[in-house]
Amino acid sequence: MADNHADLPHGWNWDLGLTPHLLNRMTDRNFNEADLRAMLQTAVGYESAVTRGRHLIDCRHFDQSWTVVVEPDEQTRQRVVVTA
Repeated sequence: MADNHADLPHGWNWDLGLTPHLLNRMTDRNFNEADLRAMLQTAVGYESAVTRGRHLIDCRHFDQSWTVVVEPDEQTRQRVVVTA
């Protein structure tokens, strides 16, 4: 997915923004920002979330399926990671 720009959600190439909720999940689920970036870099697909403007990104981490929820922020031009 990451190589085909036509298939990427809006704001995909923007810097990452990490929410306080995500930072808690990172601690709870034992992954870090480098792991998150690697998951997003090798994402295999995405779909629109129920919450308007958000995307569910299909990823893998340690041979397990993960879903990363992102929302583009037009004001800061960040791809805000809501949770993973």
